[in-house]
Amino acid sequence: MELDGRVVVVTGGTRGVGAGIARSFLAAGAEVVVCARRPPEEPVSADGRTASFTAVDLREPAAVQDFFAAVARRYGRLDCLVNNAGGTPYRLLGEGGAQRHARVLELNLLAPMTASLAAHPWLREARGSVVMIGSVSGTRPSPGTAAYGAAKAGLENLARSMAVEWAPEVRVNSLVLGMVRTELSHLHYGDEAGIAAVGATVPLGRLAEPSDVGDAAVFLASGRAGYVSGASLLVHGGGERPAFLDAATVNKEG
Repeated sequence: MELDGRVVVVTGGTRGVGAGIARSFLAAGAEVVVCARRPPEEPVSADGRTASFTAVDLREPAAVQDFFAAVARRYGRLDCLVNNAGGTPYRLLGEGGAQRHARVLELNLLAPMTASLAAHPWLREARGSVVMIGSVSGTRPSPGTAAYGAAKAGLENLARSMAVEWAPEVRVNSLVLGMVRTELSHLHYGDEAGIAAVGATVPLGRLAEPSDVGDAAVFLASGRAGYVSGASLLVHGGGERPAFLDAATVNKEG
């Protein structure tokens, strides 16, 4: 398969988007290591193959260094790091205080930087790549998740700078995600009717599946993207229909 013999680390790879990414890499033939603070409820598997799991807190630089050193010892190489771990609760800026918002920045921006720096020596040796998992929240206003949006904007810029500094040995790219259907979608969009209604606002008519994100990540990690670095690939189903089109009274029937 396309990534036979390659070794991939997916942070936050135990559920949701991260698990979908890990399954896509397994299906492409890679050896996959997923990490998170807690183990998955069941092993992350695809096509009869299973990802290995290591518990690590990405906000602890020493633990992150030890983790990547252990991966290199076990497999002898590292070809791709997917910085997927992240997330945020809904919290308005005036609520919770600056320290709570700073923790969101720490998880979504500083942790990917920490992981990338720790992985860099082995990625450079393998002439590998980093894939940042970004969000459309970093490219538009993000009320209720402002710190998350700011972190994702910073992550995309970080990726572009890393792509220049680490070339030509290591490629660095971003996937900029829109809405993805996961086991937690009901917490954001409601019941099945709510999820369908939200999906209908996307030009392609549905939310992304984790496998859609995973397939894009596999592409960026593969030789088919060998001349792609410093890029931001939009995985958002066409984005959002501009609100003014529905509000305007011109060009409407009846």
